[in-house]
Amino acid sequence: MNNELNRSQNFFNHENETGESLWKYVQSLSPETISQLSKPDSAEVFQVMERNIIGLLGNLPSEHFGVTVSTSRDHLGKLLASAMMSGYFLRNAEQRLNFEKSLQAINSSTQDEE
Repeated sequence: MNNELNRSQNFFNHENETGESLWKYVQSLSPETISQLSKPDSAEVFQVMERNIIGLLGNLPSEHFGVTVSTSRDHLGKLLASAMMSGYFLRNAEQRLNFEKSLQAINSSTQDEE
């Protein structure tokens, strides 16, 4: 993981001005890192992300319709950014929920001891 951190720091220290820096950064990541970043920890977060992306693309069921999506590179980039932001938001919400549950468990165990 330190190798990935060094690569990230080097990348951003030499960031280019072409507007494709995010894409080049993603391409520079190892397959293991991309896999780790791409998978939510819980099935519930995965389902919410899936519903969000389906909502962005349109929600015709593919088993009943031959759905084809065509778009420009710019619009695809915006879709990707939207999906990533939703994923980060959901991950942060999941972490906060787990943190609050942990605090409640600690509070209830300390109250039981009194």
